[in-house]
Amino acid sequence: MIRDLKGHIIKEVESLEEAEPGEDLRLSLDLRIQYLAYEALANAVSRHKAESGSVVVLSARNSEVLAMVNVPSYNPNARIKPTDGSMRNRAVTDPYEPGSIIKPIVVAAALESGQYTPTSRIRTLGGKYKVAGHVIRDVSDHGTLTLTGVLKHSSNVAMSRIALSLDSKHLWTVLQHFGFGSETWSHFPGEVQGVLPHYDSWHELEKATLGYGYRLSATTLQVANAYAVLANGGVRRPPVFIQGAGERGEAVIDPAITRQVLRMMETVVQPGGTGAAAAIPFYRVAGKTGTAHISGKGGYRDRYIASFAGIAPASDPELVVVVTIHDPKGEQYYGGQVAAPVFREVMAGALRLLDIPPDDLNWRRGMVRQAP
Repeated sequence: MIRDLKGHIIKEVESLEEAEPGEDLRLSLDLRIQYLAYEALANAVSRHKAESGSVVVLSARNSEVLAMVNVPSYNPNARIKPTDGSMRNRAVTDPYEPGSIIKPIVVAAALESGQYTPTSRIRTLGGKYKVAGHVIRDVSDHGTLTLTGVLKHSSNVAMSRIALSLDSKHLWTVLQHFGFGSETWSHFPGEVQGVLPHYDSWHELEKATLGYGYRLSATTLQVANAYAVLANGGVRRPPVFIQGAGERGEAVIDPAITRQVLRMMETVVQPGGTGAAAAIPFYRVAGKTGTAHISGKGGYRDRYIASFAGIAPASDPELVVVVTIHDPKGEQYYGGQVAAPVFREVMAGALRLLDIPPDDLNWRRGMVRQAP
C-alpha cells in the first residue's frame, strides 16, 4: 500500500510475491550456562578486586558459543547510562598477552617437529636462563623435567629453550593454524584479531618469550577457539552464535598430537600441578594456567592477567572453557589461584546442566593418571 505523510492509505497495491513463512533462528547461547558463568565471574572479580574479567564456553564438537560473559556488565533496561566501559564485549574486543596458556600449543608444535616426545627431558638450568641480556625465570628450580612435566609445572625456562630449538617458520605456522594473529570469523561486531608478529621479524628474545605467551596477543574468544582445536582432534572451526551454523572446519594438526597434548595437560590439574584448583570430581580435565604481566608505559608492571583454559571430559571432549581475569589485587594473582576456581565452577555446572556423563569413576579412589 501507499501512504501519505500522515500515514493515511491512499492506494492499495497488488501483491507481487506471496509471502513465505520464515525459519526459526536459535542462538547457541544456553541461558543457564550464561547465568552460571556470569555469577561465578562476578563473584571472583569482586573477591579479588579485579578490574574486569571474561568467560567463554564453547562446544568442543562444533564451536558453538554456549556462553560469553564479561564483568563489568550492564543492564540494558537501566535508565542510567553506563560510563565504565561495561558495554564493551571484552571477550572479543580486548586482546592481551596470553602468557602460559599458550604453552600447550607450543608443545604441539614441538611434538609435530619430531624433535620431542612427551618424555623428552629438558633442563631448567636452576630456574634462570639468560637470553640476549634478559634473564628468564621460573618461580622455583624444577631441575630436569620431561616435556609433560614442563606443562605440569609451567616452566618458562624450559619453554623458552624449546621455542628457540624449533624452526621459526614452523612455530609461527602452527600458532597461525591455531588462529592466533587472525580473526576467528565469528562475525561478532567489534571483534579484534590480536597480533602474531611474522617470524622474519623475530629476534632471539622475542622467540624465547613466545614460548610462554608474550610478544603476541589474543582475545579470550581466540584462546577458546585455539583450545577447541586441541579438543576436537586438530580441526579448526570458526565459533558461531547460531545453532546448527557450525562449519565442517579445516584440519590443521595431526589428531594423534592433540591426544598426546590433552593427556599431558591432564597433569596440570593433578596434585602438584599449577591448576590443581580446577579439578572436577569424577571428570578428567585437561587445562593450563596462565599468569601474564600487564605491559604499560616503561615496560611490564606488577599487575597481572590471571587465566585458565581447559577442556572436559578429557577422554571425549565436549566443552571448552576459558577464564580471563584482569588485574586481580592482593596476595593471590596467579591463574591457578584466581581463574582456576572459576573454571571449575563453570565447567562443573555446565557438565551437569548438559547431562554429560563422568569419565573418571575411579576418582574417589584417588587414582592419578600419568601421561605417557
